[in-house]
Amino acid sequence: MSLASAIAARDAASLPGRRDEDWRWTDLRGLLRTVPEPSAPLAAEAIEPGPFAGLAARSLTIANGRGDAAIEIAADQVVALDVVSQGDGSHAASVAITVAPGVEATLLESYRGEGSYLAHTALSIRLGEGAKLERIVLAVEDAEGVAVSQAEVELSAAAELVQTTLAFGARRQRLETRVRHPGGHAKLRLDGAYLLEGKRHADLTTAVVHAGLYGETDQLTKGVVRDQARGVFQGRIVVAEGADHTEARMGHHALVLSDHAEVDAKPELEIYADDVSCAHGNTVGALDEEALFYMRQRGIPQDEARAMLVEAFVGEVIDRIGHEGARDVARAWAGERLAAR
Repeated sequence: MSLASAIAARDAASLPGRRDEDWRWTDLRGLLRTVPEPSAPLAAEAIEPGPFAGLAARSLTIANGRGDAAIEIAADQVVALDVVSQGDGSHAASVAITVAPGVEATLLESYRGEGSYLAHTALSIRLGEGAKLERIVLAVEDAEGVAVSQAEVELSAAAELVQTTLAFGARRQRLETRVRHPGGHAKLRLDGAYLLEGKRHADLTTAVVHAGLYGETDQLTKGVVRDQARGVFQGRIVVAEGADHTEARMGHHALVLSDHAEVDAKPELEIYADDVSCAHGNTVGALDEEALFYMRQRGIPQDEARAMLVEAFVGEVIDRIGHEGARDVARAWAGERLAAR
């Protein structure tokens, strides 16, 4: 049973849990003994503008699961998708997004909420031949919320997807992207960053299957956790038999800034083809003490020096965002998170 079906049936026993390998670090079944009542309707027009307000030619708001839609992008443009949850109920929504062949588009996707809700959003994203899409996801859920976003992406030959996912966590938060990569000189970039504090939990899970010749994937994820927060990164790249000349790189790097914070990482490469160039790396540790000492020797106070190092660490991901307005929003979001400490 899917997560959306479990919510619709209010069947807590069907929620994913630690016995499911992909969910062992984000156990919803063990967390939720019951599925909350369906969320009350929420009028989209009564909701305050989202973080990407004013940056898009088209906007769609999904409020408490109401607003399932199909978005067809047939011309170059910027589209904003704002998913809002309020109250203590449960809800699910789905969105199908199609980018026509040869079109260059930007999707500004935000998640925000207030309350102890259970929310699920399913996205289907299809890119036509030669289409290009930059997808920026900013997820700022309530500390008591449980929210899952699952995107199924299908690329066509010569298509290009550039994605950046930014997470602040929640009671449980999972941002999942699964990509079917056809090869055919299609390009994929999957970037992510999570900044977690308190008892927030964020799970960034990706899976890419290369099925044809001459495909490219580049992935970079960075995380910062403090207090009792928990960050989860799961990245899998599969190069199927016959997908020769694939180039795939994956990197995950995290800073743990307190003794009780935790990072769980599982980067995976499965290669069944010859003549490929694939690599992955993973590091989890504290701030560079030598760099911190160097900065303090030049008169920079310790707290300021630590904040500068953390900002530079996360900034590597944010600086790769192509859309200028969204990049500014992401920098402000990261700055606020870091300044709060």
